Amino acid sequence: MGKLPVVTGHDEFDALVVRTDYRDDQAWQEVVAALMEPWGDRQYEAQVHFINDPAWGEATIAEVLTAVSSDEDLSVVFIADRVCMQAELHPLLAVTTLTREDCVNDEDYEQLTEFGREFRAIPAGVHEVYANMSIGNLGFEEFAAWAQDDPEGVFRPF
Repeated sequence: MGKLPVVTGHDEFDALVVRTDYRDDQAWQEVVAALMEPWGDRQYEAQVHFINDPAWGEATIAEVLTAVSSDEDLSVVFIADRVCMQAELHPLLAVTTLTREDCVNDEDYEQLTEFGREFRAIPAGVHEVYANMSIGNLGFEEFAAWAQDDPEGVFRPF
């Protein structure tokens, strides 16, 4: 795979969703519809920046992270991969953009990635993850821990 296109026009308040599976357009439409639903107890308006470009087809997590690495405000990216498209609730893969270089030391990095660098979140949970991480209310590791506690390993909104 060649170099992925640069992400442009992404607003810091929009969750970034990257489509990497292009086998089922109907499933993608369902994912988009679910992500655009109002969310939370106050029915907030969904704010999402979609990357829907076949150039991203079959991109690996590492390739996606490299492609978005220049966005210093981005702390998490959501990937609509094969699993997302095939599963009934369309759980997206949430991946932290945090690297060892972003941390004070190895201990700091290990604590922040204690539950892994990724977890799955249903579309309704994407907004909760992104909003809370954006304002520093909760960290990636807290959502990853909640996902790990779920019987299916998926974060669901509170």
